[in-house]
Amino acid sequence: MSDVVEKTLTALPSLLSLDSQPGSGKLSSTSKLGNLIRGITELTSKHEEEKLIQRELASIKEQVSSPNTSMRQMKELMVRGIYCEMLGYEASFSYIHAIKLAQQGTVLEKRVGYLAVSLFLNESHELLLLLVNTVLKDLQSTNLIEVCMALTVVSQMFPKDMIPAILPLVEEKLTHPKEIIRRKAVLALYKFYLIAPNQVQHIHNKFRKALCDKDPGVMTASLHIYLQMIKENPEGYKDLTASFVTILKQVVGGKLPMDFNYHSVPAPWLQIQLLRILSLLGKNDQSTSEMMYEVLDESLRRAEMNHNITYAILYECVKAIYTIHPKTELLEKAAKCIGNFVLSPKINLKYLGLKALTYVVQQDANLALQHQMTIIECLDHSDLIIKRETLELLFRITNAQNVTVIVEKMLEFLRLSKDDYTTIDLVGKVAELAEKYAPDNGWFIETMNTVFSLGGDMMQPDIPNSFLRLLSEGFENVEEDRQLRLFAVDSYMSLLQREPAKLPQRFLQVMSWVLGEYSYLREGLEPATVLRLLTRLLDMKQTTSETKSWVLMAMTKLCEGSVCVPVAQDVSERYSGSLDTVLRQRVQELQHLSEDTELRARALPRDAGLEPLEVDSSLSFLDGFVSEALAAGAAPYKPPYQRQEELAQEKALSLEPYGLSLPISISSCSIADRQSPTLSSGLSGNSAELVPKGGSTTLKLDGVKRVWGKDGYLTQKEPAEETAHVEVPSPLLSPSQQGDADTAHSQTPTPTPTPEPDHEKQQLASSLFVGLGSQNSVCLMGKAEPTPQRFRRKAKGQDSSSGASEQSSNSSRSTHSAVDNLLSDNLLDSTPSDLTVSTPVQTSQLSQGFITANGTCDVEGDFIEETVSESTPSLIRGNGMVTVDPTAHTEPDRPKDLLLSSHLPAELSGLSHSEITPLCSNQSLALSACHVQREDSLLLVIFVANSSDSAAQKMLLQMSSGELEVSCVSDTLVEEVRSHSVAVCQYSLLVKRPAAHLEVTGMVSYQLPAGEPQAAQFAYRLSLTNFIRPLTVSTEEYGSMWLAFSHDTKQNLTLLTEGQDPLTATLDVLRQRLQLHVVDIIGSEGIVACQLLQGQPCLMHCRVHAGSLAVWLRSPVPELPDCLLYHCQRALHEH
Repeated sequence: MSDVVEKTLTALPSLLSLDSQPGSGKLSSTSKLGNLIRGITELTSKHEEEKLIQRELASIKEQVSSPNTSMRQMKELMVRGIYCEMLGYEASFSYIHAIKLAQQGTVLEKRVGYLAVSLFLNESHELLLLLVNTVLKDLQSTNLIEVCMALTVVSQMFPKDMIPAILPLVEEKLTHPKEIIRRKAVLALYKFYLIAPNQVQHIHNKFRKALCDKDPGVMTASLHIYLQMIKENPEGYKDLTASFVTILKQVVGGKLPMDFNYHSVPAPWLQIQLLRILSLLGKNDQSTSEMMYEVLDESLRRAEMNHNITYAILYECVKAIYTIHPKTELLEKAAKCIGNFVLSPKINLKYLGLKALTYVVQQDANLALQHQMTIIECLDHSDLIIKRETLELLFRITNAQNVTVIVEKMLEFLRLSKDDYTTIDLVGKVAELAEKYAPDNGWFIETMNTVFSLGGDMMQPDIPNSFLRLLSEGFENVEEDRQLRLFAVDSYMSLLQREPAKLPQRFLQVMSWVLGEYSYLREGLEPATVLRLLTRLLDMKQTTSETKSWVLMAMTKLCEGSVCVPVAQDVSERYSGSLDTVLRQRVQELQHLSEDTELRARALPRDAGLEPLEVDSSLSFLDGFVSEALAAGAAPYKPPYQRQEELAQEKALSLEPYGLSLPISISSCSIADRQSPTLSSGLSGNSAELVPKGGSTTLKLDGVKRVWGKDGYLTQKEPAEETAHVEVPSPLLSPSQQGDADTAHSQTPTPTPTPEPDHEKQQLASSLFVGLGSQNSVCLMGKAEPTPQRFRRKAKGQDSSSGASEQSSNSSRSTHSAVDNLLSDNLLDSTPSDLTVSTPVQTSQLSQGFITANGTCDVEGDFIEETVSESTPSLIRGNGMVTVDPTAHTEPDRPKDLLLSSHLPAELSGLSHSEITPLCSNQSLALSACHVQREDSLLLVIFVANSSDSAAQKMLLQMSSGELEVSCVSDTLVEEVRSHSVAVCQYSLLVKRPAAHLEVTGMVSYQLPAGEPQAAQFAYRLSLTNFIRPLTVSTEEYGSMWLAFSHDTKQNLTLLTEGQDPLTATLDVLRQRLQLHVVDIIGSEGIVACQLLQGQPCLMHCRVHAGSLAVWLRSPVPELPDCLLYHCQRALHEH
């Protein structure tokens, strides 16, 4: 681009006509601008420059204010003012004179005036309104130069509120006979679409005419608008796919004029725009993608890799090929292209290859295996950008097997990095990987300590918050919780005894909280010892007031007993006079609670964090106060978006015919806004996409159709066994030229051969890329993985404060919701009738007889340490274990299922019920179960079949569940099952705590006349959808309920494209599969309601946005929105 800059600088003097002779190629020696530039370049200090510029500005101000200044002189004064502004000195006095110059004078003087205005002012500047009439007059001028200048200013900057005033004139210019006018008119409309898309909705048909314009420049300008519109709604422009493909074919074939070529490459930027558009249109659409295969192949073939611009085209081609519906031949060529990039000795190409590989590895992890040694070398590259992009690639392929090596590499880079952005980004990634794949407690705590130390106070606040929440809520294993907390206490005690002054403030806050909550877990650790360490933190000069508040709160929790009272009194005396009101409050709490042990036990109970916290985010306890204030004449509360809107209307001109100047967006309303979504349908023209919980900028796959699954669209080839030696690639050519290297371009760069990797690099490669073979699925940061997450939080309600603290984190730090955890646990692959058989707690050995329906036995309880084959049958006896041949017990066939169906009670025979599923069986007794759907309840029916010649006596069937309330129907108790008969037991089920999948566990015990007591445990699994019922409400009732509910979640789901209306088709699928009630559909928005059997409601607001369904769920039950969202995703995924 240096030649372009040189030509521009050469032409600038003649453009401004500052010399006495037109067309002069250099500044005149008598030009005042030339004298100013020369004077500045001769100065030796910044102070001298300031003095010179101030004198120059004073001279300019005096001359522009003089009535004797001519237009020619005013033009030169504006140019000198522009130069002073470029140097960073304010020349605001000249703004109004620049507008006057644009309104008066000759064409050349108007051009300088317009240039000065576009450089001086911004879109919100109040003086810009004075230019509106000038623009209107110039748009109606017959002088083409004046029209071009007006359109140029409009496309660069124009008041948003004044768009309706000039929009008809700009529309007229779309049919102007001159192509330059049409092109500038399209660019002006593109600017309008960016700042106010609802203002140009009615002229979309004219955009299509611009796309088909005979002038390539006009067509190219229209692609900017279409790229933006297709990003927001690709489904609405599928019909234009053939047109875009045809245009790209003509461009690649060199059908455009030579003026569009750049270094002999035909219209490269136009190709890039078209490739981006095609990738958006072909995503998850096979029929549309098939139209693109030929032109993508042609683009790859013609883009010879001999210039930087062709590398950009190839990069976009690779991204498009891996974005659309896959085709084997294209994927192979794209993979070769990526290999050429990665193996190139040029740093720019290597970075481009790593960037493409990072994008592609999300679909094809095996591609990283082909270049593993090159990736290893990039980790030690001298260029920091290459190393950072390599770490980003490794982050995408992390799994439980390679997490320790990858995290260590990230931490090594963090220790050397001095860039704040890199630190924030990598700290978030390391924290996410540590929480998700930690191999043990010690590694997790040590890694987080390093994260807090290196990240310092720059890290995103959600990282320490998530860590503390993880410690507080605990996991599925109580002993695991205790060990993790105990390790954290030991680690922090050790750190505080060393040099706490070198630790960041946020790390000290985390330490204080952990020691205050869990230091009692360490036996032998006296509270006084911890208090002394915390007191040292208070005495440090580096400790901030916020950290001191955390320390004082921890000391308050630890102050128990007479030994700690003197410490509390000493601290209280020192800080009771602090100017910080928060510190004074903490000191008062410390003093009073240390003296009153009983009050302290009630105010700060131990293990209080384990109890679910109920938060009233709607602040209903203030309703009485609000009502009284409103009755007394107080103004009602206005959400932030409404206040901003009114403020904007006050500043802007009153244009009632054109409606609101700012749109209303659901996404701009926080949880505390309490806005009913039913009111937003008519005003959401500019609404942004709903942001999911946690604000993560990491890869989002929820609701996205999986192009690469276990089966996939393509037949996966078994990769050859990896060897330590990397094959030297052919010269760096386009994919189509790989087989014809002899005829390749002579100037094509050739990568240097990769040397034989040493033993150390081979070991590192085996550690980094373990788990990426054909038999293992790659971790794609959101997809299901074979290894479960180590720290799985308990299913607890999300307090509403989490919604208020949602942030859009640039560090790729993602906070997983309950739905994410469900997806990561492979629940999409589970079935509602996934049944297991486990041993009872009362016995200590296995015995003969009971087998599960599928021949497997999950051993729990006292038999965790036993090694049991998957086909080992089990039955509990009191005296030992007898092994039987599992082939003697086969799965019941269908006629037996029909036979059991005949034993259903008469009142249940006409109702819908699930398939009868065997639970466990032996040679004498067999248990089966099914669930029966009723409008007001769900019944679990247990069939106990006795196939022996003796009656089963002392029958006891016990059922329990952590998520369900199980109650036995009183008249179905069974104490004895006669020989060759079937007994039926009924249990009523209600949901106590919603979960995506619910489990009922049971134990059966009985005794035969000539035998010993026998018992076994079993489990029956249900889906939450079995308990969902439609909730019929009106729109008004829906709105009032929405405002009353405090627990919510947001997510984007797949929008079905079947039929005329995608929204209606999608909601119909959800209604049929989940028994939801569609309350109303208004335009592109819909509202849905449902409830659980016991009357727990859940409301859902849906909106079509950017080709997906943005949903917002609310419920008074904390867990219900996340669980229902999971089943919505699954229903659309299975459709």
